[in-house]
Amino acid sequence: MTGINGYPASPTVRAGRSIRLHIATSADRFRLDFYRWGSTPKHTGHVEWPGRDATLGRYDQDWQWPGYDFLVPRDWRSGVYIGVLSTGDCPIRPTMDAREARFLLVVTPAVPSGRKVLYKVPVSTYHAYNTAGGGSLYSASRVTLRRPGGGVGGPVKGLPDPYDATSPRQTFAHWDAPFISWMEENGIQSDYCTDLDLDEGRLLGDGYRLLVSSGHDEYWTAQTRRNTTAFRDAGGNIANFGANSCWWRVRLDENRSTLECAKFPPGAPAGTDPDSSYDCPDHWWESDPENALLGVSYRNGGGHWDGPRTSLGFTVTDADHWVFSGTGLRTGDTFGHDRALVGYECDGAAYEIDQQRRPRPTGQDGTPKNFEILGIAPLPSDWNFAAREPMPSPRAATLGLYTATGSVFTAATTDWARLLPTDPQVAAITHNVITRLA
Repeated sequence: MTGINGYPASPTVRAGRSIRLHIATSADRFRLDFYRWGSTPKHTGHVEWPGRDATLGRYDQDWQWPGYDFLVPRDWRSGVYIGVLSTGDCPIRPTMDAREARFLLVVTPAVPSGRKVLYKVPVSTYHAYNTAGGGSLYSASRVTLRRPGGGVGGPVKGLPDPYDATSPRQTFAHWDAPFISWMEENGIQSDYCTDLDLDEGRLLGDGYRLLVSSGHDEYWTAQTRRNTTAFRDAGGNIANFGANSCWWRVRLDENRSTLECAKFPPGAPAGTDPDSSYDCPDHWWESDPENALLGVSYRNGGGHWDGPRTSLGFTVTDADHWVFSGTGLRTGDTFGHDRALVGYECDGAAYEIDQQRRPRPTGQDGTPKNFEILGIAPLPSDWNFAAREPMPSPRAATLGLYTATGSVFTAATTDWARLLPTDPQVAAITHNVITRLA
């Protein structure tokens, strides 16, 4: 092959441990530079190795590219590291989100760090949309994690974002990177993990008070959900600054290198939209509604994927709640409207209007009855809506939280991170939630 690209054998590694990196190039030698993502990318080191060539693989098979063992320094702080590959002598510092010659590696702490916040990187979702090798979980039921892409460095399925064309939606750069930059710029100390770590049962018992995710955390294994629920039930808190969360169930193979997802009803004809269908084997909501953990579901929200959408923000239903401290918002005010905060996908709870003219959950969809709807955004009829059980509740994005030993907050929109760096009310709410729940 010409050029250079690569991928890690696993997207996550503990500091002080060795990780096998798979890299292919026709060049005689190549250079690999590592950058830790934070308020700005920080160069943390480099290596040089002799090049070895390989051919492109399939989307559903381990590419088995030449392997290079790299010992992650024990003093590397937990974080998201971008590997930048080049065939020249000088380090490359431009765009961290290139579609080739990049890979993502999450470094977890060597020992418990004492930090209270753990940020979850949704690697399964990245790979569900990764089309390296000619397929993704939108054209097949099985994809390998051992191929380029999965956050950075590979082609991606999906339409461009009219509100931020600088990176594809289903990538680390689009939602996670700005959220992480904001956290570190604002002094919020966090460790980092992937959903594969949580599937394995790692880290959640290491003293963290708050598990954070943002953007688009769509694909969950049963074990990831089970361990996250146990964390909540033991008093751990969860803050989900995203949407379309825990929508599809996936399975890892015994080598933890392949994802499988059965989306289509038995005998479904070609062209069937699984989101709009019933009897899909791996729809979480049809067997074990995700509302029971997250309080909301995409089936009671919706999406608008192509081009600009109707600008929507959240209307505040209880400005006296601590979530809104320091925002200047009053009950009945709307925030985020001018910059289309709600979308490109959003989640909701089935609700009714009570005697105080406030929305409250019906619980019909599995949402806990004590879920407090603090912001609401009814959705226009021209959005894309998923199948759901019959219910009278309108479709609406519903921002809120509930407590079941631990507390769970949801921002209920994928685009929360897009507004976070520049919208003071979105930033204040985020700061309130993280500092309170951590």
